[in-house]
Amino acid sequence: MNWHKADLQEIFKQLESSEKGLSTSQAQERMAREGKNVLPQGKKVTIWQVIWHQFKSPLIYVLIAAGVISIAIGELEDAAFIFVIIFINAAIGTYQEWQAEENASALQNMMKAKAAVLRDGEFKHIEAEQLVKGDIVRLESGTKVPADMRLIQSQNLMIEEALLTGESLPVTKNTEVLEPEKLSIGDKLNMAHAGTIVMSGRGTGIITATASATEIGKIATSLVGSEGVQAPLVKRMESFAQKISIIVLIACTIIGVIGVAVGIEPMEIFFIAVAVAVSAIPEGLPISMTVALSIGTSRMAKRDVIVRKLSAVEGLGSCTYIATDKTGTLTVDQQTAKQIVLPQVPNFVITGEGYKGDGEIQTAEGQKIQEEDQVAIYPLIEAVTFCNEGTLSYDEDQGKWVHEGDAIDVALLALSYKIGKKPQSIQETAKIVGQIPFESANKYAATYFEKDGQTYIAAKGAAEVICEQTAVQDAEKLLKKADDLAQKGYRVIAVAGGKVNHIDEEKLPEGLSFLGFVALIDPIKPEAKTAIATCHEAGIDVAMITGDHPATALSIAQELGMAKAQEEVITGKELYEIKDEDFAQAIEGKHVFARVSPAQKKKIVEALQAKGNFVAVTGDGVNDAPALKIANIGVAMGYGTDVAKDAASIIITDNNFASIAAGVEEGRYTYANLRKIIYLLVSTGAAEVLMVGLALIFGLPLPLIAVQLLWLNLVTNGVQDKALAFEKGDPDIMKEKPRNPNEGIFNPMMLQQVLVAAGTMALLCFGLWYHLINNLKYDEGEARNIIVLLMVMLQNVHVLNCRSETKSIFKMPLKNNWSVLFTIVAAQGIHIGAMHIPFFQNLLSLQPVSIEDWLKLLATASIIIVIIEILKFVRRKKQVA
Repeated sequence: MNWHKADLQEIFKQLESSEKGLSTSQAQERMAREGKNVLPQGKKVTIWQVIWHQFKSPLIYVLIAAGVISIAIGELEDAAFIFVIIFINAAIGTYQEWQAEENASALQNMMKAKAAVLRDGEFKHIEAEQLVKGDIVRLESGTKVPADMRLIQSQNLMIEEALLTGESLPVTKNTEVLEPEKLSIGDKLNMAHAGTIVMSGRGTGIITATASATEIGKIATSLVGSEGVQAPLVKRMESFAQKISIIVLIACTIIGVIGVAVGIEPMEIFFIAVAVAVSAIPEGLPISMTVALSIGTSRMAKRDVIVRKLSAVEGLGSCTYIATDKTGTLTVDQQTAKQIVLPQVPNFVITGEGYKGDGEIQTAEGQKIQEEDQVAIYPLIEAVTFCNEGTLSYDEDQGKWVHEGDAIDVALLALSYKIGKKPQSIQETAKIVGQIPFESANKYAATYFEKDGQTYIAAKGAAEVICEQTAVQDAEKLLKKADDLAQKGYRVIAVAGGKVNHIDEEKLPEGLSFLGFVALIDPIKPEAKTAIATCHEAGIDVAMITGDHPATALSIAQELGMAKAQEEVITGKELYEIKDEDFAQAIEGKHVFARVSPAQKKKIVEALQAKGNFVAVTGDGVNDAPALKIANIGVAMGYGTDVAKDAASIIITDNNFASIAAGVEEGRYTYANLRKIIYLLVSTGAAEVLMVGLALIFGLPLPLIAVQLLWLNLVTNGVQDKALAFEKGDPDIMKEKPRNPNEGIFNPMMLQQVLVAAGTMALLCFGLWYHLINNLKYDEGEARNIIVLLMVMLQNVHVLNCRSETKSIFKMPLKNNWSVLFTIVAAQGIHIGAMHIPFFQNLLSLQPVSIEDWLKLLATASIIIVIIEILKFVRRKKQVA
């Protein structure tokens, strides 16, 4: 039922209640039938679930299979290598994710409260979970609304609904019947919703919905019953692991066919196939990927971006579309007076922002006001200081501005500081003798004060109401100014005052002097405009999804460069009228979504995803949680609700869109570094597979045995590949377009460079192997010792190539990443140490080599730098052409 549309008698009839409320027996009967007024809870994530999550990867499955096969054929050393890597990876991932895991019980805490309910003819305080439909509940300032209710009585009742709507200002409630059948939550002025806060006034309402039937309950249900969308990296890595698995099977099959063709025994073919599998599978990748993501997490944290799940680190870098809320993310979330309009005088502008006395009042041209200007402005500032219930002062002990009261009142008090006075000093010049409190029906408030033996009135309120009570000339022209400001997103407060002969606390006297307008707005954050421009340059579309008024939202969007015209705005009311099959088409080209419900926000995100976008969604309220959950990357604000944080994979601690842009940049850096690691590991692995294949084709023994391959993949390569995770990144990366959401890690560039690098390394190693066995007549063990060392050196040199897929290594200063040089020395040192330690000599079949041979091998390995430099040069020439 549309409770906002029904009259009270119909509501009482539908709910089988009355103005006297329910009896205890009726309430108990309904409780037994409907259940408690509690929200559905998501299960708390346990440490064991986090651990298990580390093993849910196709690449890990492939490694486990390789380990099991190694055990089955008696290669216990190989199996030990593999399983140690798997468990180290799990330990690192578990630590990172458990540290960031939020408490999933936040939803339930949103409704824990007591309520004053009318039972058996008298008001009683009971637990909110005991409320049922039909109960009459009293609301007072500071209380949390315990369930959804239709208001019966309202006295200056103002409720903050930012939790559900994203609108920062409290909403004035009333009891009038609303005609439209479908309204957004923010437009249901005769309803109070569970979880919202009563800021001022009082009221009484009849409960129309409890538990999961409330607006917050519907959101809770959708979260508990839904799974989040996979992060982009997870999708790409799953695709990569599947391709690697297929490549391993194909390679093993080809090797098997070749082996049979040349007459090799079946058991020997099986051992060769295992060696090929060990070569092809990048065993070190899971740990390296985890390390790279952990480094990305650390770098993001320094830029106020906290990552809850490692797989989400590069998610922001993958996004093609950011759907952001307005209040607190793009704006400062503090009402600020920005303009003063006086009769017959040019406008004045006001600097500074937020609930602070910093700033000054200037002329429209930005010049400091003269003494005569200050005299003209002072009566307005005096009036808004007297007609004010807020406080604003600078606390010397805390070193910051402190305030209390209504947001508009506090913002108006800042004006007195900006002309060099304190509100308290102005208020001390007179004595308050009467008041007319603000009521939504009247749309104004007034204060009577005595000064110098005379009684005065100061009034503020809606422009049309105040102007009607004054003797101002050109009232129509002034109202047009007020309307123009409102269309630009300003909240316009009209101010009047003057001497009075008597005090009437029921209504405003006529014939007051019109003192002017004050135009207030929640100003944009200075860095937000630059951040949005950066996102646009990076090829990322940015849209605003807000519960705010469409005129305000469009004005902010235009100032930020997000939208240009009214055609780019669509409201929740308009979205209600659109059929599902036409929804995606209707939001095409829209960049401002105003007055939307949580369900609509989720639907917008799903429609964007259906069109092929990787969508990042920002939010802070319960209303944002469903969209955060369904988004490819959910981004919660640090000051927001626990519900929003729990649904998100990333948290912005400074609540600033600029940090989101920074997160995009760091995400792109992280993905670029992951590609470098994959390039190194896969190219060296592919080289090893090619070596095995060439050996079989030419009828030679295997140049490397399985344990040596594991040593190369997990130890020597495993040391230096992680250094690539520390690369600082290309400063021009935010000038590149987003990656195609459907593009895998192995795009044409990756495939080309892997084949060239792998082919070069394989030919160098096999050529030397052939020479050692056929020409120099080395025995297999001695020759393998040389080949293993050459392969280690090729890894050492090739890691320099992998630092950039496009730039020459000679334009990549080592000072940008000293860890590369350190790990090259460490990897070479570890291998040389193994060549001299008896245990490793026996395990890996290694022996020391002369310094002369070592230098010859280094020169041979350096050839790969020349080949890859030529490849990069040709690429750059093609791009220029």
